[in-house]
Formats: sequence, C-alpha cells, structure tokens
Amino acid sequence: MTGMTKTDGGQRFPLWRVAMWGGIAALLLLPAVAMQFTHEVAWGPEDFAFAGVLLIGAGALFELAAWKFRSLTGRLISAAVILAAVLLIWADAAVGVF
Repeated sequence: MTGMTKTDGGQRFPLWRVAMWGGIAALLLLPAVAMQFTHEVAWGPEDFAFAGVLLIGAGALFELAAWKFRSLTGRLISAAVILAAVLLIWADAAVGVF
C-alpha cells in the first residue's frame, strides 16, 4: 500500500498518524511499566496528567498543522518546532533548567 493503513469500515489513515499516536501512547505507558520493575521511577497521578496534557496537546497541535500545511516541508518544520517546544517544556519541568 502507499503509506496508508485501512480499517474495517473502509476508512484510510496515514501511517504517520498511526505511528505518532502510537508513539505518544508508548511514551505515556513507559513510566507506568518502569514503575513495576524499579523504585527509581516514581511518578504520581499529577506527573502522568502533565505528560498526557503535554504529549496529547502536542499531537493535536501537529494534527492541526498537518491539516493546515499540505507540503512536506511545512509539516516537517512544524513538527520540528513542536518537538523543540515539547522538549524545552519537559526539560524545564523535569530539572528546572530555566
């Protein structure tokens, strides 16, 4: 197929969309799984809520940007800007860099 995945209803979803939302879900599940094996990871409900709002918000913002920018260059630039913003916010929240 041409970079698309098909559901039972005949709808088609781009693979980048499935990969993005799957990656966000995996990033949110990773600390929960790590907490089962080590005491060094100790996230509370507020940590999961913060990560969820940040990552899901970034995913939704990229969906909006991908809808607005049809060119690959526009999508890549918007993805880079959103990723940089997420990493900046995450670094500041995690260790208080700024």
